[in-house]
Amino acid sequence: MTEPETPPRKPSLGLALVPVVLTLATLGLQLFYFGDFTPHIPLAIGLAITGLVGLSLGHTWPSLEDGVFRVINVSLPSVSVLIVVGMLIGVWIASGTVPTLIYYGLIILSPQIFLAAAMVMCAVVSVSLGTSWGTVGTIGLALMGIGAGFDVPVYWTAGAVVSGAFFGDKISPLSDTTNLSPAVTGQNLFAHIRNMMPTTVPAMLIALAIYTWAGFSMVEAGGTSFERIDSITTALQANFLISPWLLAPALLVIGLAVAQKPPIPSLFAGVIAGGLTAMLAQGSGLHDLFGYANGGYSIDTGVREIDSLLNRGGVQSMMWTISLILIALGFGGALERTGCLETIIQAILARVHSFAGVQTAAIGTSVATNLVAGDPYLSIALPGRMYAPVYRGMGYSTLNLSRAIEEGGTLMSPLIPWNAGGAFVISALGLGIAQGELVNLMYIPLAFACWITPIIGIVYAWTGLFSPRASEAEIADWRAQDRAILDMSAHGYGHPLENGPRPATA
Repeated sequence: MTEPETPPRKPSLGLALVPVVLTLATLGLQLFYFGDFTPHIPLAIGLAITGLVGLSLGHTWPSLEDGVFRVINVSLPSVSVLIVVGMLIGVWIASGTVPTLIYYGLIILSPQIFLAAAMVMCAVVSVSLGTSWGTVGTIGLALMGIGAGFDVPVYWTAGAVVSGAFFGDKISPLSDTTNLSPAVTGQNLFAHIRNMMPTTVPAMLIALAIYTWAGFSMVEAGGTSFERIDSITTALQANFLISPWLLAPALLVIGLAVAQKPPIPSLFAGVIAGGLTAMLAQGSGLHDLFGYANGGYSIDTGVREIDSLLNRGGVQSMMWTISLILIALGFGGALERTGCLETIIQAILARVHSFAGVQTAAIGTSVATNLVAGDPYLSIALPGRMYAPVYRGMGYSTLNLSRAIEEGGTLMSPLIPWNAGGAFVISALGLGIAQGELVNLMYIPLAFACWITPIIGIVYAWTGLFSPRASEAEIADWRAQDRAILDMSAHGYGHPLENGPRPATA
């Protein structure tokens, strides 16, 4: 007769913080002391440290391994998007689609309004596609070329692209993260999207005003080099057939997105359309297209701005980013399986009892999970599961929570360089961080819409604005679905299923 297995112990707060603190210290050593922006090994070391903590708590290696690969498995659809976007970039450059976007952008757009227009364009495309990554890798890349022609600093253009692309991802009903947030909090998708408008719209208007002001300020300070724009457009015409019909692959992808077709097949249809366009318009051969899709496009025009933007793309160009994502997700999965993240969150909840404090903590926890685990999905799913019973115990709608984790999860992801979102932005826009161009990390504070939105959300929480209480219908749904409700009576709240919500006075 075999002895029953002893369940693993929960870590103390001190032990739970060990892998987090040591991993952040190792990342700091690599990034700031050695000046080497390759966070892969520090995160792998963090994964190993977390594994040792798990073994000391009584977890078995198969259990830890299952936790690691379970989180990685959840992310595979996004990794698939990365692979297809890599193909798309290489083929759309070869087809002339990206060069045509750059060419007409330089001719049509005014330098003064370029940054504001870039944000709006990326927002519209991202809402249509439902993927910020697809938007950054296609329209965003073309806008980087237009910005270079206007002498706009790279980090300003990248900030505007990120603001627009991730805003669109946040409110698109086709987005995976926008669907994940209400799913883990038990909310309706469209109610979730409507509830995000009070924070999202003001943040976008503020960002739009800043980009407009910055555009006019930069043009007034240095002027625009029309000779430089002419050299870029001339070089593009010399190396590519430029025509409006070459935008057909991009319009096809947007059309499929509007028709609510799945993102991966829609993007791959864009690859096929781009390949056919490259053969018909640019004279590319089939074997050439295979090379562009796998290894990226290569050209030497003699114009530095064009060469730096158009020598990119392909599946292989995404492998640095994909490997970073897989390691970061594995680290996040180990932290979740060992109970370290849950212990840290429970410690926060033990000290926060007001609605404003809980809402702030939910946003902060999503940001911290993004920062430590490097995974936007985990930063939404974990706080969503952990905090939902608290909101119900307070009698507040979990729409507040779904908005909080979307803002701390989706919007902060591209601002953390070793996060899946940040790593993709750096790679797809060619910011050259790994090559030492650290000044381009300035895109982080310049992505105004991403970090202003959660600040507005925190202000609402402390003022009580746009912070809905649970309706009778929502409370009835909690009862019907047997949702978990934390007893908050010790903090001045009545049980919502019995006496109705009674807010704490403190």
